[in-house]
Amino acid sequence: MTMLFIINDAPYGTEKAYNALRLANQVKKDSPETEVRIFLMADAVTCAIPNQKTPDGYYNIERFLKGLAVKGCAIKLCGTCIDARGLTDIRFVDGAVRSNLAELSEWVITSDKVLAF
Repeated sequence: MTMLFIINDAPYGTEKAYNALRLANQVKKDSPETEVRIFLMADAVTCAIPNQKTPDGYYNIERFLKGLAVKGCAIKLCGTCIDARGLTDIRFVDGAVRSNLAELSEWVITSDKVLAF
């Protein structure tokens, strides 16, 4: 099975990105053979900025992404969204790669389940 998580919200402020990544992590834990794909769009591309410092006891989106990457989850970021936010020259967390709408379309078409947050 292949699951695609499309995330649109910023890493902090609402908890949409947090809840999407929590669910993706739980899916990998409960079903390690499931291919989990993460696509970050709009303000969610900032989820992949490294060196996030959050208060003690507060969730850290960077750690979630790194953990999912280590588990073999593909993480792609919308290139247009990166450029629109002036993040073109930023190095993103390991495992997160610049992508485009054509690749997202291919992922949507070839995924068994698509969840948007």
